[in-house]
Amino acid sequence: MYDYDLVVIGGGSGGLACSKEAASYGKRVAVMDYVKPSPQGTQWGLGGTCVNVGCIPKKLMHHAGLVGEVMKYDAREYGWQMPENPELTHNWELMISNIQDYIKALNFGYKMTLHDASVKYHNNLATFVDAHTISCVDKKGKETQITAERFVVAVGSRPTPLDCEGGELAISSDDIFSLEKAPGKTCCIGGGYVSLECAGFLSALVMDVGIYSRSELLRGFDRECCDKLEERFLKDGVTIKKGVVPIKISKTEDARLAVSFSDGSSDVFDTVLAAIGRTADTASLALEKAGVNMLPANRGKIECVAEQTNVENIYAIGDVVYGVPELTPVAVSAGRLLSARLYDESSPQMDYERVATAVYTPLEYGCVGLSEEAATTKYANVEVYHRVFVPLEHSMVVGRNETSECFSKIVVDADTGLVAGIHYLGPNAGDIIQGWALCVKKGVTYREVIETVGVHPTCAEEIVNTTVSKSSGKDVSAAGC
Repeated sequence: MYDYDLVVIGGGSGGLACSKEAASYGKRVAVMDYVKPSPQGTQWGLGGTCVNVGCIPKKLMHHAGLVGEVMKYDAREYGWQMPENPELTHNWELMISNIQDYIKALNFGYKMTLHDASVKYHNNLATFVDAHTISCVDKKGKETQITAERFVVAVGSRPTPLDCEGGELAISSDDIFSLEKAPGKTCCIGGGYVSLECAGFLSALVMDVGIYSRSELLRGFDRECCDKLEERFLKDGVTIKKGVVPIKISKTEDARLAVSFSDGSSDVFDTVLAAIGRTADTASLALEKAGVNMLPANRGKIECVAEQTNVENIYAIGDVVYGVPELTPVAVSAGRLLSARLYDESSPQMDYERVATAVYTPLEYGCVGLSEEAATTKYANVEVYHRVFVPLEHSMVVGRNETSECFSKIVVDADTGLVAGIHYLGPNAGDIIQGWALCVKKGVTYREVIETVGVHPTCAEEIVNTTVSKSSGKDVSAAGC
């Protein structure tokens, strides 16, 4: 009856995983992916936000900043012959060229994997005609129609534009990773992880950076950890203003950008980066023609139960789904599990609880489970264990001590002994928190954590050595070896 058994709309990580999984069961599968340019005109290839304008270029630029710190602080102390006062300079253009070349190789690789998996790739913009039909428009404006038994909406989200006079002058995370020239003095608008990560690597690449947020930084994360991140930003020379929003952006005579803020202050920047949140990219899909209920008050998201919309044959995964973590691995797992349930008589559903994440700021932050604030709301009795430490590799480096104070924290339900959350600030945060994600997911107790033998000497062992409780009032600083 239909052209395909399944059509996935969106070629990001979740959509690609979902389509390939479905095809592995012998189903006729197609992926529709069309990248609408950003307001600044930035475009990219197959692979979605993560590979093109998200996780991949973000971490590469973060690493570029870390390399600079090693040369600035560590190299001489470890015996490398360096000038007494090295004048480190960074070639933005070379970095961007190399990163974009790498991303283009990934784009090509995704096309090949779809071909190898027998998934048909359509570089078309899809719009629903009814619950089983979509209209597809290619780059030349040619329109065709495709029918499918089932659809999966996996179009992800795009940066929310600034709603102020001159807001169109700001760039977003869609633009920063392919910017041809170094952004210079940069105003990062927003207090979420995108704003902080961009501010972090720009500062590490020796640029003047300011963070301007209407509320606290990293809302929803553990406040004690966020305060320590803020202290690190300030030590690095990053300006932070909270409780302010831009009310006007205008060009100056020398082609810079003058920004006026709600508190009456103003400043002039070379670049304004808007990172105030993301909106589901569903506006052009005409989902209402297929009967799908939308949540316009929640940035275009779709309400689902086990990834199924209110329409029997239409599903959604990833950032478009209301109330789920906006993380690439979450979309990938949800997509694979959905295809297995649809075509392999599988039953496991996506577990959106206790999902680990990492924030790639100069002082990296990894966490899984509840913050201290959330735990005290959920449980009657909460105990917190914490520890401050300096990584061994930084301990003998002059100049590192000011910025190398790292932190581990374990939040415990005191009545059951179960670990409610683990938080870590320090090098390799994502790699370290990954293993603890399984432990927290499986219901590890605090006693089991501290009875685990650590790998010495590592930063990871600081978690199993986190034995000082907040209630004791004892010193949390780690002793030497």
